[in-house]
Amino acid sequence: MSKPQEPSIPINNRLLAALPSIEYQQLLPNLETIELSQGTVLHQPKEAIRYVYFPTNFVVSLLSIAPNAETIEIGLIGREGMVGISVALGIGKAPYQALVQIPGSSVRMHADLFKKEFKRCETLNRLLSRYTHAFLTQLVQLAACNHFHSVGERLCFWLLATQDRTQLKVLPYTQDFIAQMLGTSRQDINVAVSVLQENGLIRSSRGQIYIIDRSGLETRVCECYQIIKSEFDDFLAS
Repeated sequence: MSKPQEPSIPINNRLLAALPSIEYQQLLPNLETIELSQGTVLHQPKEAIRYVYFPTNFVVSLLSIAPNAETIEIGLIGREGMVGISVALGIGKAPYQALVQIPGSSVRMHADLFKKEFKRCETLNRLLSRYTHAFLTQLVQLAACNHFHSVGERLCFWLLATQDRTQLKVLPYTQDFIAQMLGTSRQDINVAVSVLQENGLIRSSRGQIYIIDRSGLETRVCECYQIIKSEFDDFLAS
């Protein structure tokens, strides 16, 4: 009598997909699929990280939260990586909040189990070392971007980077939510959105942003977009 087949989870996460089949199969029993809604907090600043997440079609914003509760996005994670990289570094906490920006599905693993697998799986260890380099590049570059570049340039970056991670042409964003992510006023976002709309690049309607001309957005975005994109492309290609 043949043995029953183990349940399988589609490998829509690019980091997991880069693993050899044998290593992925070893991780599989410890992975579970979960649906996440917009606004879900995966972990708070300095809070023990209970799970690591491998997004398949959702996007997470990493937010720095000021003492007055104002926020600004310092990182973005989608299907190219994982949420909870601090666990792999042996720390288990992070100084930022991880907030679901685009709802969708993910696979996750308990942090304690992940630490064991990270030590055991040679390829996972190597991949995450390269991913950590790309991730840190993103944090540093976005810190500079938030300081030096205009709201319009940063909005273009945000729309392009989010679409890269979701492949969606319609993004479920209100202007209030965008202002929160970019750490600026609703008025500034309204002006930036209006300029992009007047040039036929996007359309904003009823809490959604329609990307009409991606190439046009790429001509207006700051250099930070290509620097960060290249880092993640290189880590996955090597």
